[in-house]
Amino acid sequence: MKLKMVKRLSSKKSENNRIRREGNIPAVIYSSGAANELVSVDGVEFAEAIRKMIPGRLATTKFVLLDGSKEVPVLIKEIQYHPTTYQVMHLDFERMLPGVPVTVNVPIEFAGTADCVGIKLGGFLRTVLRAVRVSCVPEKMPEVFTIDVRGLAIGQSERLSCIPMPEGVRPITSLNEVAVVIAKR
Repeated sequence: MKLKMVKRLSSKKSENNRIRREGNIPAVIYSSGAANELVSVDGVEFAEAIRKMIPGRLATTKFVLLDGSKEVPVLIKEIQYHPTTYQVMHLDFERMLPGVPVTVNVPIEFAGTADCVGIKLGGFLRTVLRAVRVSCVPEKMPEVFTIDVRGLAIGQSERLSCIPMPEGVRPITSLNEVAVVIAKR
């Protein structure tokens, strides 16, 4: 997803408020081994990008910030919201450099819930973990992990170890943790 960015000169409160009044969002681009960049992104473009996004996949969505002819590939690390209006107040981006590992929370999706034996017998799917924390280079970053629950009966569970990890993706979370359980009602 591409967003236009504009460099900002200071991080003063008055400057940030002016940017917000114009409908833009103040942001910072953090980079390993380099100085942080103060920027602002178009608020309408960002809201549109978020609406088009598949729910739950913000952590692994790659954004490209455009500044004229310069393109900066980034991940969103944090979004700060206003406490009462829930408007986006500030964004933290992490620059993705080729070959430099990043740490992300990759979401977990569950396949086969309609055909699950335990659910057909009256159980329900109880999600224990929604994401797996991994370290990988940006080129090998998975968008989502999928766990097939079709064969699970009531009381059975699947652990993170059942997820096949692609080459170059190193889990930070323990693979012995339970990801999903078919619970009894």
